[in-house]
Amino acid sequence: MGTTDSDQQSLEDEIADLEKRLQDAKSRLSPSTAGETLPPHANDAALHALLLLSDSALPLGSFAFSSGLESYLAHHRPLPPSASQVPSFYAFLRLSLSTLASTALPYVLAGYRNPEDIETLDNDFDASTPCTVARRASIAQGRALLTVWDRSFKTQYASSPRTTNGHAETLETTGIAGVEILSSFSTALRTSNHLNAHLAPLWGVVTNVLSVPLRDSAYLFLFSHARTVISAAVRASVMGPYQAQGVLAGAELQKRIRGLVEEGWNVRVEDAGQSVPVMDLWVGRHEKLYSRIFNS
Repeated sequence: MGTTDSDQQSLEDEIADLEKRLQDAKSRLSPSTAGETLPPHANDAALHALLLLSDSALPLGSFAFSSGLESYLAHHRPLPPSASQVPSFYAFLRLSLSTLASTALPYVLAGYRNPEDIETLDNDFDASTPCTVARRASIAQGRALLTVWDRSFKTQYASSPRTTNGHAETLETTGIAGVEILSSFSTALRTSNHLNAHLAPLWGVVTNVLSVPLRDSAYLFLFSHARTVISAAVRASVMGPYQAQGVLAGAELQKRIRGLVEEGWNVRVEDAGQSVPVMDLWVGRHEKLYSRIFNS
């Protein structure tokens, strides 16, 4: 006995309903159980490089310096003496970030955009840094970054594919020039007396080769400085570690760094300069302290 058209339609509707219910049930399962795959990250290479550079274990020696905080605290005793130094620290952090953004950030951006100008940028940054203590700290950290590149990153990034704008390409077509520039600069540094290896321009070149987006490179440069200053405040007993993490995670610091990146985005190195002149005095006076726990 055959089925009628209405019976056939009823069966098809029932099958469609069962399939829909099955699909709904699958969608409630975990992605792996449902046979789905996680979407690829837009730029895994950039994310990986950011994690490497933001690691506090990166041997740049930055935590040996207080960026003038120790000197600042010594010259700004609270009244009464038992009062908290936290308000003074917040003021210093804001001024210190402003100083870095106006003096060093343009060189980070220029190093990233024009890696071939690294020697000129290095020389110009040296000439525009009158504070001996700040100059010495910048060179120490810049040379440490170059050493990290030579000993740890160079082999990997000179032989593996990198991602640019979401497309996998090889360093032979996109980054070999940057690798050669860093290698040439490193060689010249060992044989020349006129090179210094300041941190800011080298940071720009290295993050370019590591495929880090320029805006992220600039943000991380300022964030790393803030983290170092906040760490110095913890070791100087200005605040505790949990309070320090609260400052790092705070919306105020994020807004401050984003604003400084935006302000400095189109600033030329010719227009870079100290926006807080007294900062050079605080940093320079560090060597005159009777006792100190930081290098600068």
